[in-house]
Amino acid sequence: MRKVQISRRAVLAGAAAAVVALDPVNLGWLTQADASPGIRVPDLDGELLLDEPSREAVADDYGHIVHRVPVAVLRPGSARDIQKVVRFANQHGLKVAMRGQGHSTYGQAQTTGVVIDSSTLSSVHRVATGHAVVDSGVRWLELIKATLATGQTPPVATDYLGLSVGGTLSVGGIGGATSHHGLLVDNVLSLEVVTGTGALVRCSPTVRPDLFHAVLGGLGQFAVITRATVRLSPAPTTARVYHLTYPDLPSYLTAQRKAVADQRFSYLEGQAVPAGQFVLEGVMYYTPPNAPSDAVLLSGLAPAVVEITEMPYFDWLNRIYDVVQQLLPLRLPGPWINVFIPDEAVSEYVSSVLPTTAPTDVVLLYPVRRELITQPFVRLPDSAVVFLLAILRAVSPPDDAETQRLIALNRTQYDGVVEVGGTHYPVGAIPLTPADWRAHYGRSWPAFRALKRRYDPRHVLTPGQGIFE
Repeated sequence: MRKVQISRRAVLAGAAAAVVALDPVNLGWLTQADASPGIRVPDLDGELLLDEPSREAVADDYGHIVHRVPVAVLRPGSARDIQKVVRFANQHGLKVAMRGQGHSTYGQAQTTGVVIDSSTLSSVHRVATGHAVVDSGVRWLELIKATLATGQTPPVATDYLGLSVGGTLSVGGIGGATSHHGLLVDNVLSLEVVTGTGALVRCSPTVRPDLFHAVLGGLGQFAVITRATVRLSPAPTTARVYHLTYPDLPSYLTAQRKAVADQRFSYLEGQAVPAGQFVLEGVMYYTPPNAPSDAVLLSGLAPAVVEITEMPYFDWLNRIYDVVQQLLPLRLPGPWINVFIPDEAVSEYVSSVLPTTAPTDVVLLYPVRRELITQPFVRLPDSAVVFLLAILRAVSPPDDAETQRLIALNRTQYDGVVEVGGTHYPVGAIPLTPADWRAHYGRSWPAFRALKRRYDPRHVLTPGQGIFE
């Protein structure tokens, strides 16, 4: 599809130069004043933006590597708008991608068709005992603030709360509390979605369960999420944080395995740091006067150095938000790689990869229990315990040659992950072919393909993942 050159901003709702039609020959948009015939576009509650700044803004993401300029940006005023645009796209050969906060790193939420900016779907509709109903464009930061006002919290939170609900649920959503409660997608009670055919559907574990389980962690291939009902649990008030330092990988892995096995911490993560050290990050959530016992929590972990701090629960959840916001304007290329490694292979694989990292890389390494992660299209190794390895890189100053070198390195390291029975968490910058995706889904591929044929037969949705083309 050719890039459309538009010299002015036009919107579908309330503008003097409102768009009324699509020129199917030149792939341009026509106003009422244009003499050329065109294909009528639907009336919308929101607006369709055609100006270059709006289109360029969504032709980028947190990785700043892939840039696809769409022909238009939909800022929906309702789920009906998404339904209409997806139907329009089916009729006229356009692709559609839903964009939350654009925090993927390799063009996953981009398209040359129509990008739907979910940020205008931003209402927390209801916070009740045990659940909240929220639009897909709401960020977890806003949702958690609303739920804490009622003494409740989502059981799992990602490290960065600036992500959208819909975007995270389309991928999986991992965090330190995953060691207790699974991924964010394992804590969803029901969804409202627009399928690839333009149907507005409500689904749950008992109502259209095939669609419900496909959408959660389904990478936007079957439907786009417009609203979600998520599980809540009673919120603690305080986080006691334990930073336990280890001098080598074997002792660190031994401690991590012990901590995940007995689930002693409410939150469990960890990372490799410069100078060959490893830090287990364990957090115990509580509400005074029920303070945790340091001796019990540290028993058998044998760290070389112990650092214990306390802070309010919300401050802990939101600890990196300001740092990420400060980095965003720098627009540094971020060729990240995020993979899951089976327990039995983690020591050898990580030992081979760490020498390739730079001192400025953030290297996360922590375990989760496989049995807690239940959605079928979140692909994990066949191992009771799996380790997330995330290498979060930033190329500073920006350098195209270095960025491409690291993308090629990601591909080599991904191949190594596959060889040891691992998988990837699909937010990073790994060049993949449709054959790679078929291998990624493995035994689940026939079901994945069948659901695609049922719910998005024209392959309208989310082309940026590159699964089918």
